[in-house]
Amino acid sequence: MARFRWTSPLAQVIAVGFICFCCPGMFNALNSLGGGGQVDSKVGQNANVALYTCFAIFGLLSGAIHNKLGPKWTIFIGCSTYVLYAGSLLCYNHTQAGAFTIAAGGLLGVGAGMLWTAQGAIMMAYPREKDKGKFIGYFWAIFNCGAVLGSVIAFAINFHVTEVKSLGDSTYIVFIVLMAIGTLIALSLVPPSAVTHSNGDRIQIQEFPTWTGEIVAVMKLFLDWRMIVLIPMFLSSNWFYSYQFSTVNGFYFSTRTQSLNNIFYWFSQIGGSWTFARVLDYQGVNRRTRALWGLAVVTVCFVCTWIGGVFFQRTYNIHDSMGNHDFKEGASYIGPLFLYMFYGLNDAAWQTYCYWLMGALSNDVAVLSRYAGFYKCIQSSGGAIAWRINAVKAPFMTELIICFALLAASIPGALFLSLRIKDHSDDVSGVDNVGHKHEIMEKADQKSEYPV
Repeated sequence: MARFRWTSPLAQVIAVGFICFCCPGMFNALNSLGGGGQVDSKVGQNANVALYTCFAIFGLLSGAIHNKLGPKWTIFIGCSTYVLYAGSLLCYNHTQAGAFTIAAGGLLGVGAGMLWTAQGAIMMAYPREKDKGKFIGYFWAIFNCGAVLGSVIAFAINFHVTEVKSLGDSTYIVFIVLMAIGTLIALSLVPPSAVTHSNGDRIQIQEFPTWTGEIVAVMKLFLDWRMIVLIPMFLSSNWFYSYQFSTVNGFYFSTRTQSLNNIFYWFSQIGGSWTFARVLDYQGVNRRTRALWGLAVVTVCFVCTWIGGVFFQRTYNIHDSMGNHDFKEGASYIGPLFLYMFYGLNDAAWQTYCYWLMGALSNDVAVLSRYAGFYKCIQSSGGAIAWRINAVKAPFMTELIICFALLAASIPGALFLSLRIKDHSDDVSGVDNVGHKHEIMEKADQKSEYPV
């Protein structure tokens, strides 16, 4: 049996998965209830606008922060803001202090930018090229188990609540404790320079230049054609959350049914990411072919699902009663549940594909941290706009059409890049992610796997 090594790439990615299980996973469970579990969803919606606005700004800057501080402190600081945000919702239950919750949402945007940039760099840079999809699948499965557990907790605590009602204090307290645990796990992460593969090879890392040099490198991403063509895909990748969580789940279903729906939603994400990642890592064809296969799969999936969403959305509108549908309705509940599950599956496949495409462009931790920060910047800009549209009570069908149109607009750019994907990443050094020529790496890959 292989010796356990905390400094192995897989161990570090799994550790980050458990950190995100506790922090973003629990946040997703809260956020997918609509309004953070509050009856007055406007406060939660405005907190999300603040969150994604700050996320967009600091997502872009977080690549430089990560490259200077390293993953341990970048993730630790980021995780601490999740605890603060959950605490603000607990406070709101007693004080109705919406300003505190909105401010906490803004701070969470700063922290989330740091956390997700570091996470993206680790997930894309630590594995060998042939295993990038597998590592993304590992991470996404563990991370979304957190949202599943959070939804189970919310469902269990609120099982007897049939009307629309704010979550109780006990639910928020459980989430705060779990987020605090994830924050502490971050302190166990090792620096990239200490991470080694089973044969002793190290991860490729560019030396941190200067703050000015780092910022210039980040800003040059806006001139990089590979990032430019992916902007529509990045923009759309979180845009639909406000529609799915607030307009569909938050408005249509009762409180306890929202929690039940989220169990299936996040569980579908686990299956969607894991299965799709295996397709992207299939070694029987070259990487360009896998990129095209992946794009075809996500395109067919989202088109079929969102057409189904159009038919469902025609059954209710913003003027109807809120939260009057419960899982105990029986057969009439099954159709909307399956639609919501496919929304989750599509989200996982879409984001897995985004990360895989970026991971196919480089193997360097510093470079990929900038890519991840750029991705989160554009993604969060879309999220901020979408949550604002939701907060001002736009017609539900209008929200859906915008989501659908943005997803469709992403396809040409993704296709343009997919046709130009190479079998090996072109890094500045001309070497692979562990410092060897590609021919040497191919031999090493045949001899070793990834013992943790």
